[in-house]
Amino acid sequence: MRNLNLDQLQTLVAIADLGSFAAAAQALHLAPPTVSLHIKELESRLAADLVVRGRRQAELTPAGQLLVQEGRLLLLGCDDLLERVRRRASGREGVVRVGVSAGVSTRLLPRMLEALAERSPGVEIRLEAVGSAESMRRLQAGTLDVAIVASPQPPMAEIGQMPWRNDSMVALLPAEWQAPERVTPGWLAHRRWASFAPATQMHGLVAQWFGQAGHYPRPFLALSYPGALKSLAGASQCAALLPLEEVEDLQGSADVHIRPLEPPLMRPMAVAYRRQPTPSPAVEGVLQLLAKFADGR
Repeated sequence: MRNLNLDQLQTLVAIADLGSFAAAAQALHLAPPTVSLHIKELESRLAADLVVRGRRQAELTPAGQLLVQEGRLLLLGCDDLLERVRRRASGREGVVRVGVSAGVSTRLLPRMLEALAERSPGVEIRLEAVGSAESMRRLQAGTLDVAIVASPQPPMAEIGQMPWRNDSMVALLPAEWQAPERVTPGWLAHRRWASFAPATQMHGLVAQWFGQAGHYPRPFLALSYPGALKSLAGASQCAALLPLEEVEDLQGSADVHIRPLEPPLMRPMAVAYRRQPTPSPAVEGVLQLLAKFADGR
C-alpha cells in the first residue's frame, strides 16, 4: 500500500471539523471537485469507506473517525517537523560544541549564554573546558565546532581564527596590603602571588611580564579557575593576577584593592572554528554572537 497523502488527510480532517465537503473546500481554498477527489483517492488507498455523504452534511464512518483521530496527531507531528527543519536551516536549532579555556571570564560566559538563549532558544551549546592547544587539536579532529583560545595559535588546515578580545590584566590585592597605585614586577616579585596553572596562556603571559623586568619568581599557588584566585585575594592569602573584566564586580569592595600593572599586560584571545564547505547555520549564529562580545562591541 502506498503511503498516506497528507493533503488528502488534511481534507478529511476539515470535513470532520466543518461537517460538509463544501465548507472544507472553502476553508482549504480548494475547488469542490478537488475535495471529492481527495476523499475518493484516500478511500481507494485504504480500501475503506471513510465518509457517508449526505445532501448537506457529511458523517464519518467508524474507519473515518479512527483515521481522523490518529491523523490529527500525524499532521501535528508533520507541522512540528517542518518547523524544526526551518529552525535548523535558519540557525535557530542545533547542537554546537564549544571549547572554553580557563582564562575566559566567569562573568562574561553567562552573559553570552543568556544572549544566545534569547536569540536562538533551540540551539544547544555544549561547553567543554579545555586548554587552547587541545581545543585546536579537537577542532581539527572534528570533535569541537568553535573554541575560545589564547591568541595567537599556530595556523592549522581547515581551522579559521578571528581576533576576539584583548583584555587588560590587573593585580587583585588583599585590602590589608599597602598597595601602590601601579603594581610592578619588582614590587610583586617579593610578595605572595598566585596565577594560572603552567601550560596555560595566562601563566606564560605573567612569566614573560616578570622576565622582561629581570625577575623570575615562582607563584605561591597556581590554579586553573579565576573564581578560586579571586577568593584567595579576598581572604588575604595572596595577590592574584587576573583580567580586569574578571574582577569588575569587586570594584569598591572593602576586601581587596584592584591595581593596574606597570608595564601594562594584555591578554589576547581569539575565536577558532572549523571551516566547512557548507557552514552550519547554528555554528554561524554562535560565531555572530561571539563577535558581539568582541572588543569595542
